[in-house]
Amino acid sequence: MPRTIRITRSHKLATAVLVAAGSVTAIAATGGQSEAQPTAAKSSIAAEKIAEGVPTAKEIAAKKAASETAAKKAAANEAAAKKAVADRKAATEKAVAERKAAAKKTAEKERSEKQAANRSTERKAVAAPKQYKNNLDSWIRESLDIMKKKNIPGSYEGLHRNIIRESSGNPNAVNDWDINAQNGIPSKGLLQVIQPTFDTYHVKGTPKKLTDPVANITAAANYAADRYGSIDNVDSAY
Repeated sequence: MPRTIRITRSHKLATAVLVAAGSVTAIAATGGQSEAQPTAAKSSIAAEKIAEGVPTAKEIAAKKAASETAAKKAAANEAAAKKAVADRKAATEKAVAERKAAAKKTAEKERSEKQAANRSTERKAVAAPKQYKNNLDSWIRESLDIMKKKNIPGSYEGLHRNIIRESSGNPNAVNDWDINAQNGIPSKGLLQVIQPTFDTYHVKGTPKKLTDPVANITAAANYAADRYGSIDNVDSAY
C-alpha cells in the first residue's frame, strides 16, 4: 500500500526554490552569468510569496475546527433561544390556566353559597307560616287562602257582605228564633251555619268547631259553591 506523504510549507518552499533554480540555469545557458543572478533572486521571492499564500493542512484543519465550533455555538444559541420562547409560552399558558381555574372555583363557590342561601330562605319560608291577626279582616283573608288551595270560589267582597248581613261580624252569634232553632239545630257563627251543614261541608285542615271563624267561613263558602255556584251569588238567607 503506498504511504501518504505530508507536504509541509518547507516542502513547498523547497519546490519553489528548485523551480527558480531551473529557471536560472536556463537563463544562464542562453543569456550569461550576469543576467542569471537577478532573475534567480526574483524567482525565489515569487516562490516565497506563492508558498505564503497557500494554507497548510494544519491551518486548514484549524479553520475547519473554528468553523465547526462557531456553527455549534450558533446552534446552541438558537436552541437556547427557542427553549426560552417555549418556556415563556408554557409559563403564560400555565398562568392563564391557573387564573381560569381560580375564576371557575370562585364562581362555583359563589353559586354554592347562593344555592345554600336560597335553601335557607326556602326553609325559613316553610318554617314561618303566614301570620293572621284575630279580627274579621284576617279571618276572611285566611279563609280565602284556604279556599284558593281547595278550589272553592269566592271573593273578599262576597264573604264580607254576607258575614255582615248574617252576624254583623260576630263569630259567636246564634239564631235562636228561626225554624232551625225550633228544630234544635240553631244557626251559628259568622255565616250562620247549622251543625249538619257544617259537618257535611267542613273543609279539611280547619278546626272542627262550628263557631271557629275560619272553619265557619270556609264551610259556608263550600256549601254556597255547591248550591249557588259561589258565595258571591248569595244576597239573602241561604
